[in-house]
Amino acid sequence: MSIWKYANPSEFMRISRPALVPLTVLTVICLGTGLIWGFFFTPDDYKQGSTVKIIYIHVPSALMAINAWLMMLVTSLIWFIRRHHVSALAARAAAPIGAAMTLIALFTGAIWGQPMWGTYWEWDPRLTSFMILFVFYLGYMALWEAIEDPDKAADLTAILCMVGSVFALLSRYAVLFWSQGLHQGASLSLDKEENVSDVFYQPLLFSIAGFVLLFVLLVLIRTRTEIRARRLSALMQREMADA
Repeated sequence: MSIWKYANPSEFMRISRPALVPLTVLTVICLGTGLIWGFFFTPDDYKQGSTVKIIYIHVPSALMAINAWLMMLVTSLIWFIRRHHVSALAARAAAPIGAAMTLIALFTGAIWGQPMWGTYWEWDPRLTSFMILFVFYLGYMALWEAIEDPDKAADLTAILCMVGSVFALLSRYAVLFWSQGLHQGASLSLDKEENVSDVFYQPLLFSIAGFVLLFVLLVLIRTRTEIRARRLSALMQREMADA
């Protein structure tokens, strides 16, 4: 059975509808567990005090800000290669969610960084690339709204997405590229010595899972909305042509 059959809008709507409720339940469980456990049942850090608990929002939101753009890149490439409208609409649906995640990451990062760096903002390589990524999100959404032809809009936004992917990757690996930056290394790593302490690590995993599920849930909801809007627009154009 080909996976491409799910790129059919009708098939996508049929398959995605029953997934919404269990996804919502899992999202609430994971997100609630991670945030409640992290904020109320973990100790303060000996250096950072209670501000360390921002990790349960900052790290997952930063992770999803980057991966949302990468998901948009994959769906944009599928649009270019296969011309499946669902993939283009999924990329469009993910953009506001990714922008929100990026903004949350920037805001929580500023709060977390102030006690450690003595300033809310520094032109650190990762912070700067994250800010540029946020601007790309805004440009991507503006480009969709500025072009009336949906296929042309999908083509141009896909190109923009490919260019912006450079900054998505820079946001992820800036600490490795520029070791002199203020931003700390990754909180999660295959090297156990680089991970945060287990007391913070375990609830952080629940928070990350919750953010991932929340992203998937919102993308499904917004993609379904985009499909309905496309159908409504096509119906209105048909009625105007017949009138």
